[in-house]
Amino acid sequence: MNERIEDRTRRTEWFRHDRFGMFIHWGIYSIPARGEWVRSHEQISVEDYEPFFKEFNPVLYDPKQWAHLAKEAGMKYAVLTAKHHDGFCLFDSKLTDYKSTNTPCKRDLVREYLDAFRAEGLKVGLYYSLLDWHHPDYPHYGDRVHPMRNHPEYSNEGRDFDRYLEYMHGQVRELLTDYGKIDIIWFDFSYDDMHGEKWKATELVEMARSLQPGILIDNRLEGSGEESGTIKTKNPSVYAGDFACPEQMIPARGLTDEDGDPIPWEACITMNDNWGYASADKHFKSSKMLIRCLVECVSKGGNLLLNVGPDAKGRFPEESVRALKEIAAWMKDNSESIYGCSYADYPKPEWGRYTQKGNKLYAHIYEECMGAICLQGLAGKVDHLRLLKDGSELKVTEFWNIKEYPNDAFFFFDEKRVLTFPLPDEKDTVVEITLK
Repeated sequence: MNERIEDRTRRTEWFRHDRFGMFIHWGIYSIPARGEWVRSHEQISVEDYEPFFKEFNPVLYDPKQWAHLAKEAGMKYAVLTAKHHDGFCLFDSKLTDYKSTNTPCKRDLVREYLDAFRAEGLKVGLYYSLLDWHHPDYPHYGDRVHPMRNHPEYSNEGRDFDRYLEYMHGQVRELLTDYGKIDIIWFDFSYDDMHGEKWKATELVEMARSLQPGILIDNRLEGSGEESGTIKTKNPSVYAGDFACPEQMIPARGLTDEDGDPIPWEACITMNDNWGYASADKHFKSSKMLIRCLVECVSKGGNLLLNVGPDAKGRFPEESVRALKEIAAWMKDNSESIYGCSYADYPKPEWGRYTQKGNKLYAHIYEECMGAICLQGLAGKVDHLRLLKDGSELKVTEFWNIKEYPNDAFFFFDEKRVLTFPLPDEKDTVVEITLK
């Protein structure tokens, strides 16, 4: 095996076990409240964006409450936007004045987040945008996504990209030096010719690993939400990353390399349709859908990084809080079917999905069945069945109308109601199958 792949496998052991994390997109874009790309989409100049900087004061920010909600929901790690594309920093960087400590807030919001989430026993990550629409040396006119891309008066004459890289690398050094152990650095993102060594990626990765030897790095120094880069090859680059991160979708068959071997990955998914706070966006996914997203990721060998976009005062949207609490109730009963689980040895059943850990096969049942529930291909392979929620016994049945299907095992939730029976949990009823 390639040495880089071996190192990646060792580093990601906890990541591939824990399976569930929280993404947090937060910044001064929570004031216009039209998503984190508002400057780009509406082509807002630095000058017209400045009032939000002068106003930012999240008086209700309570990272301890955030961390408690994440832990109760069964999340094992979190990633906060230390700096997004607009260049505003939630940490007290010595390299810029464009930071939370210079707003009315006057707080190092990253440090408070790290302290709170570590206190809950969660691993901590920081998102850092490779882009910077505020820095004078980042390309403006003609860049595909810069807010001033269509404004020739913001020409690139006199802009020094190497000077920007020195600034960007310096901020990453600050985050990985001044804030204790960081478990994940989540770079975002590469596009057009802005990828790989354009970012001095080898130098950046070597610095990160020298400062934080066990840190996990995503794949977006050379990839994006559109493509994964060399992490899917047998010879990944120095900056290929430790995990791939498909965005707003779950790959049909998980993610594998060119030989079909699984690679570490996490799907990053929003609760509504925006990453940053968007006050008019009420299209929130149900907790049932989010639980099933998590199960789908795990069944395909991946993780779910579920996003919350706090508002300008520092609060999670009430819809997000409600969903997190409902996920928490389900995880309290069923987390064993998530942690340490992955692909199953059996194909996806018609009524839901399987996850598996050793000889424990977990049946995630989404749909009521007509008659007994079929465990295709499991005849003679089941030692016993238990409803995971409460450990209650279920039995393999020998009911008369299944006699001609000798290769399959069957069971009822209630042997006195053999035609139809409501699922114990309509979101996802989990049955633990102990295999012989």
